[in-house]
Amino acid sequence: MSRHARLHSLSFASALREVFREGYDRRALGQDLLAGLTVGVIAIPLSMALAIASGVRPEYGLYTAIIAGFLIALSGGSRFSVSGPTAAFVVILYPVAQQFGLAGLLVATLMSAVILLLLAFARLGRLIEYIPEPVTLGFTSGIAIVIATLQIPDFFGLQLAEMPEAWLLKLAALGQALPAFDGATLLVAALTLATLILWPRLRLPIPGHLPALLIGVGVAWIASSLGWSVETIGSRFSYLLPDGSTGQGIPPFFPEFVWPWQQPGPSGEPLDWSWALVRELLPAAFSIAMLGAIESLLCAVVLDGMTGKRHHANGELLGQGVGNLVAPFFGGFTATAAIARSAANYRAGARSPIAGMVHALVVLAGLLVLAPLLAYLPMASMAALLLIVAWNMSEAPKVVQLLKRAPRGDVLVLLTCLSLTVLFDMVIAIFTGIMLASLLFMRDLAGMTRFTNISQQQKHVPGQLRSGWQVYKLSGPLFFAAAERVFDELHEQCQGAKGVVLYMDAVPLLDAGGLNALEHFIRACDREEVELVVADLQFQPLRALARAGMVPVPGRLSFTSTLVEALQPLIVEHAAADSSPATH
Repeated sequence: MSRHARLHSLSFASALREVFREGYDRRALGQDLLAGLTVGVIAIPLSMALAIASGVRPEYGLYTAIIAGFLIALSGGSRFSVSGPTAAFVVILYPVAQQFGLAGLLVATLMSAVILLLLAFARLGRLIEYIPEPVTLGFTSGIAIVIATLQIPDFFGLQLAEMPEAWLLKLAALGQALPAFDGATLLVAALTLATLILWPRLRLPIPGHLPALLIGVGVAWIASSLGWSVETIGSRFSYLLPDGSTGQGIPPFFPEFVWPWQQPGPSGEPLDWSWALVRELLPAAFSIAMLGAIESLLCAVVLDGMTGKRHHANGELLGQGVGNLVAPFFGGFTATAAIARSAANYRAGARSPIAGMVHALVVLAGLLVLAPLLAYLPMASMAALLLIVAWNMSEAPKVVQLLKRAPRGDVLVLLTCLSLTVLFDMVIAIFTGIMLASLLFMRDLAGMTRFTNISQQQKHVPGQLRSGWQVYKLSGPLFFAAAERVFDELHEQCQGAKGVVLYMDAVPLLDAGGLNALEHFIRACDREEVELVVADLQFQPLRALARAGMVPVPGRLSFTSTLVEALQPLIVEHAAADSSPATH
């Protein structure tokens, strides 16, 4: 399938159907099963940790990985993407969960799914192409800083009555509470973090998450036996059993179907479904949808580079919309493709979206079988795990490289996005970054638009021009940011001339602003009785002039298809015979 078709077509389960068309055998199935098992083991603790970071109970992260992870892999457009809770959404989801409770978070996810589906049906899968890299690096690095900040209380065992909303106030509150850190909690966190950092150097096939968490559990158990208290998932979270008794940790049950707004709100009561609620949640839903689209398409592009395959952009948006539409009815919140888990999926030998579906089933098996054991996971170990996630998400080496080598404009965009994400809001950061990048790009593009007097260049003008005539070559796009400046300067150069030839073969674009500036220039030449010849227009400028109704005026304005044709009646003395012929 051509690149154009992949970018513009839309079909359900496009990636899975393409795999089956190419041929799928038992060997490929075996590879998918192994890859799904590997990624599923990684996803269990990550999903729980990201749910806690998003302000909800850990089992809702598992529900998200199970329901959304399965449906997105089934219906999406990327072969190797693995979807579930991701760190990128924490900065959006946590405030929503604090203000509207789980119900509000699920309703916002539902609304974002509708927006994703609209993006898919509108064939906007090319969205990622219009996000500059400094913007992407800026807001992802900013999100990583926010996530890391949120892990400090659990990492050090700090007791905070309330975490302020503003990042600077968070730092102040954490700084005041830091002297009262808990030594046992810090030891568990530090050993877990050290294992996560050092384990990859052993080059073993086992993911580092598993041994790191096991070490954390072991150290926490030893600390508890010595009389020190280390908070775990089981000690922080509890649930009601069917017989009315209370269980610790997470419930070992398949998620039940519940209307999203019937889940607990901020006060523990269901939310009233109303237009006012929709209006309040719409900004968050729009932010979730935009970030989900960017993250999923960015992940697909990264996987394309790793695998040599190509994703279906609109199909991936469709899959993300389907997964996020269904998941809230089973307690699942926002999901999108996770770059780290998707890369691990491919490296583990995945051949098709079936690996992503197997990953969801492995998470389900973990929920049903391992729930009692998961209650022993220390919160400090989960915080260490998220610190590694934040570090990987920040792409610090890329950021440093960009700061050292990129033009100043790109550096300014990156720092602006990063700062606004940390200090204010990710949506503000993205829109500001895109606007700033666009303005800087237009400034640079406008600087490339210029004119040159080629009247004495034999390469273009093979002889002596009639007295009072000048030839100018225009180069670059004549758009609103450049055209007025160029034609004003050109008008100054043409003072006292009898005639001017504008050689425009290097002008690819003429927009409304450029057309207006050209018309002003033509009128100025007419007032000063300067004859104007426009030569060698490209297709788009020619079409723009035709649509504007611009026609030749004998003795004042004429158009020629080539520069040679424009110069034939103007050259009174040809250059030496050995001069190079005129070209354009």
